[in-house]
Amino acid sequence: MFSNKFGRFLFGLYSRKAAAVCGVTRSGFSWTAVCKQRTLWLRRSACVETPRSTVPCHTSVRSASQTTVDPDEVRRFQSLASKWWDEQGEFAALHAMNDLRVPFIRDNLLNVHTTRHPGKPLAGLRILDVGCGGGLLTEEEGTVVHMSLSPLVLHKPLGRLGANVLGIDPVEQSVGTAQLHSSYDPDLHDRVCYRACTLEELSAVEEEEEGQFDAVVASEVVEHLADLETFAFCCSTVLKPGGSLFITTINKTNLSYALGIVVAEQLLRIVPSGTHDWEKFISPVELERLLESNGFSVQSVQGMLYNPLSGAWCWTDGTAINYALHAVKLRDDPQPDQAEESGSHPEEHTAATHS
Repeated sequence: MFSNKFGRFLFGLYSRKAAAVCGVTRSGFSWTAVCKQRTLWLRRSACVETPRSTVPCHTSVRSASQTTVDPDEVRRFQSLASKWWDEQGEFAALHAMNDLRVPFIRDNLLNVHTTRHPGKPLAGLRILDVGCGGGLLTEEEGTVVHMSLSPLVLHKPLGRLGANVLGIDPVEQSVGTAQLHSSYDPDLHDRVCYRACTLEELSAVEEEEEGQFDAVVASEVVEHLADLETFAFCCSTVLKPGGSLFITTINKTNLSYALGIVVAEQLLRIVPSGTHDWEKFISPVELERLLESNGFSVQSVQGMLYNPLSGAWCWTDGTAINYALHAVKLRDDPQPDQAEESGSHPEEHTAATHS
């Protein structure tokens, strides 16, 4: 009985538009109290920060720091580095998310790269997993069989789908956990590797050459970064022209604060308290604007919803809480002679642009 009521409560909250949320009381839960709590917290933060900074209060927290790493986030994940593969522990929701994010990445890549390799649909592709943590997305074997596009395309994580995957993370302890876990599976030795480094360190090496990766994945990462401008620039640097960028993250709404922080962290303890900072959340519109300014074209945005009762994720039309985004790095401008040739054959140019 309690489960049914709580389930209806969560989905009832989600169905309301975030803009109309404040001041509504439902099932004993006061949206007014939540909004006031967040407002007071923001005011206290502003009062503390103002004397130490000359930056106007309306300026985004994502300043041009030239590094994506937040030292506080690094320390937090250092303390959790040994728990990545506990499917009932702090990262249980991330394990469950593979049921959505693996097919999302796989199917979009198959739409771009049409060559089929039975049993290994992503064979020949190089994928960079940014903020890989313990390697859950990089190599974990899914528990659900999912048929898509072809009966031979099963729900498997990236390394098991034939891709060559490099996972990077600034937390050395997490990388050690990932390396240890993958060492138990000889099938992954030639396709999956890990490196303890930052995205900007890797891009500094890749910048000397043309982008080397067919896809970059940053799943549940951007809400922990210090500088999203640097992140977007570095992603563009390491990607090949026409390469894909996949992001899953949390929207910046009153609803995401209530469910993602108050409920998930403080009430249900789905994730440890303090895992998220609402000020680092970003809306799909703002993220799309950022990516487009760094040479990307956003192809799709899809809402995601976690059910704490079943421990499962599902797709949803709304993006008020979690969402997944797929963007493509625009190809370089054609040379003058190429432009002239494509101008006489516009149909051929269009086909090449979207190949």
